[in-house]
Amino acid sequence: SVGLVNRKVKILTCFSSVSLFFSGGGEGSLDRLLTSVSSGLSPRKRTTSQCKSEPPLLRTSKRTIYTAGRPPWYNEHGTQSKEAFVIGLCGGSASGKTTVARKIIEALDVPWVVLLSMDSFYKVLTPEQQVTAASNDYNFDHPDAFDFGLLAHTLRKLKLGKSVKIPVYDFTTHGRQKDWKTVYGASVIIFEGIMAFADKELLQLLDMKIFVETDSDIRLVRRLQRDITERGRDIDGVIKQYNKFVKPAFEQYIEPTMRLADIVVPRGGGNMVAIDLIVQHVHSQAALASAHQAQPLPQTLSVLESTPQVRGMHTIIRNKETSRDEFIFYSKRLMRLLIERALSFLPSESHIVQTPQGEDYEGRTFHGKRITGVSILRAGETMEPALRAVCKDVRIGKILIQTNQDTGEPELHYLRLPKDIGEDHVILMDCTVSTGAAAMMAVRVLLDHDVQEDKILLVSLLMAEMGVHSVAYAFPQVQIITTAVDKKVNDLFHIIPGIGNFGDRYFGTDAPPEWSDEEMDEPSY
Repeated sequence: SVGLVNRKVKILTCFSSVSLFFSGGGEGSLDRLLTSVSSGLSPRKRTTSQCKSEPPLLRTSKRTIYTAGRPPWYNEHGTQSKEAFVIGLCGGSASGKTTVARKIIEALDVPWVVLLSMDSFYKVLTPEQQVTAASNDYNFDHPDAFDFGLLAHTLRKLKLGKSVKIPVYDFTTHGRQKDWKTVYGASVIIFEGIMAFADKELLQLLDMKIFVETDSDIRLVRRLQRDITERGRDIDGVIKQYNKFVKPAFEQYIEPTMRLADIVVPRGGGNMVAIDLIVQHVHSQAALASAHQAQPLPQTLSVLESTPQVRGMHTIIRNKETSRDEFIFYSKRLMRLLIERALSFLPSESHIVQTPQGEDYEGRTFHGKRITGVSILRAGETMEPALRAVCKDVRIGKILIQTNQDTGEPELHYLRLPKDIGEDHVILMDCTVSTGAAAMMAVRVLLDHDVQEDKILLVSLLMAEMGVHSVAYAFPQVQIITTAVDKKVNDLFHIIPGIGNFGDRYFGTDAPPEWSDEEMDEPSY
């Protein structure tokens, strides 16, 4: 494996098709912004940042969702990890930073990596600046265009394990959208932006600094394609802005920070040798759940006995030729058995009653305040009738978590929980769990509302081994109950052999061409 060389040591490693530069990192003697680069480099510190901000996939009510934020990650001893591993990605406009970030995310193979884009932190423009921006005369490539104060404040809160709200910037109107996005921590966080190395405080938050180096002509072509097709600009305006602001800013503010990088990646996302080396280092430095994937299934997992009856029902619901009516009928039967099994893990105590014959009978009764069911929408909602059928007057809460199609990360969109849920035993319901990312986010939301970890039961009709390991690794006291565990998850996060898209098959809706087991209707993933 290849590691980083600390402070004042520079190694040039050459391959036939790739070169990486390893050097020390730090900020030098600066005030706040790094308008020049010093060779005197100070040690880095660890902390966290958060996920790339994209417009919400669903518009919900005006209900305010509060969460205190609690890092869910645990080390190999089962104790809570202190901080996430933060990667900073810098480079010129359209250099391929986001592509490199996504390739790193794919190669890391962990269930929850969060991508934070500096684009979310552009300052709010005044009416006069709005007019200037509309005529392509506003400099978005200058350090003054970014709200470093808000960005540093956000990262500081995340370092303390607090949840934060991230602004959503609209490039067509040059302003922030009304609805901000609530984001949570992760085991690995990637922070990318053209000025990622331009601020003294931000540099102190990065564990690894990567500079993406791409030829200026290629960057110009990419910027033309992006700004014309995605941001509604005209070609003359894009070229004017490039020559007037983008190119000079790169030469003055961005390119000099290359020497601050631990690694320089030529050619961006196509440089898989560089990406593989980065991933090796992250795996060696960060305690990741994927390291436990090859271990035996955890003791907190309970799988329904595979009787001929259970096996027969699985045969029916897994069959792609099964009609919707039969799929619903046998799914409901399995859900009932699953809920009954889950109830056996609730605490009970001895209780004596008198029978109609006047004799005492020593039985058992629930030892707790209340039982609450929480479904992860939409597929998890199908399990509510089975819970209501066996738990009289049970309270029900709902969580909507959807996968961001651009970043692949889970996002919380809606939450409705009963009052004083922190005193209850909670049955968390989702029909399928592949990587476990959405289930972990849902557990974390419950923890943030003071539910005790050992009072949470995660129930799912079908789980992948990856999801089981991920949840058990992050939350070792959560009891996991399922009817079956499948071995694999493919590149599209489908459980293999799997059950298909449960929500679409149950509700009779059609999945998009690139559906995932937990994407549209089972936003759990």
